[in-house]
Amino acid sequence: MSARRPGLNPRLDPRLDIGIAFDLKRELEARPELARGPDDRFEEYDSDATVDAVAAALSELGHHPRRMGGGRKFVEEALARPPELVFNFAEGHGTRSREAHVPAVCEMLGIPFTHSDPLTLAATLDKSVAKTIVAAAGLAVPRGAVVRGARELAALDLGWPRIAKPLFEGSSMGVRRSSRVEDAAALAREVERLSNDYGEPVLVEEFLEGTEVTVGILGNGPRARVVAAMEVAPKVDDQKRFVYSLEVKRDWENQVEYHVPPRLDAGTLRAVETLALSAYRALECRDVARIDVRLDRAGRPCFIEANPLPGLNPRTGDLCVLAGRVGISFVEIVRAIVEAAIERHNLGA
Repeated sequence: MSARRPGLNPRLDPRLDIGIAFDLKRELEARPELARGPDDRFEEYDSDATVDAVAAALSELGHHPRRMGGGRKFVEEALARPPELVFNFAEGHGTRSREAHVPAVCEMLGIPFTHSDPLTLAATLDKSVAKTIVAAAGLAVPRGAVVRGARELAALDLGWPRIAKPLFEGSSMGVRRSSRVEDAAALAREVERLSNDYGEPVLVEEFLEGTEVTVGILGNGPRARVVAAMEVAPKVDDQKRFVYSLEVKRDWENQVEYHVPPRLDAGTLRAVETLALSAYRALECRDVARIDVRLDRAGRPCFIEANPLPGLNPRTGDLCVLAGRVGISFVEIVRAIVEAAIERHNLGA
């Protein structure tokens, strides 16, 4: 078993029946009613390798994991044989509140679960709602607006360049290099593309040209802590034009390089981490999340979005990559998430 890292609580050491909630990409791809749509429509869903890695980590920690899946399968299993704890990274499907499906079932049935509650998961998936909450806490966000078609663009009072994103998708779905635009005609094309492909409103923002940083956070409330911050730097594109797009993420080894810690001066790095931790708390994230931050032209950190269900593929998940760069193993990440949930639910008493 891996050695415990500082900050993990050795007293929280029960051996639990832990159900794993997840949605597999291959299972959704096999559903004929989902055959149409953009080529990234299953981008946020997990592989068997990720589920296997989480199960193996839980076993190494002495727990008894079992695969529950997601959707109806999860509900049926939860009713028939409720676990002592659900390790939840199910993305859900079909609605803008889809990430809230599994935790809502858990709350209704009184089953403890890891990660954030339904309200936080629904609020963070909608990028505009998340920005509204973070801005209300006094934190910097890029200026932007939600539009429901190209006809609404003429009324926008935003600077150029701009970026257009689907309002409630994750894993860079819909975000391409072409999403950064410099004129009205290009913006109209992007908004039309996103509206047609995803059938949802579009978030248009002023594009931030500075360094992009993603910040991993573990824990709850005042005990939440930054694991590490990681700069996402382009190998090919100019930094001022760089978009952490789907094309980049699918070819990340050739398109980007990761720097832990980021290549920022000490004061700016502290500001980035403070912003990320403050956003985590404002959104009431629990146990774990990854917060994306980007600097504006003046070097001011701005909140971009929050991912309270960060990818847990041990090789490619940004949280796993940044944790590994500071010597925290995958098993230790899983341990920290589980122990935070155990403490929250008072399961170790």
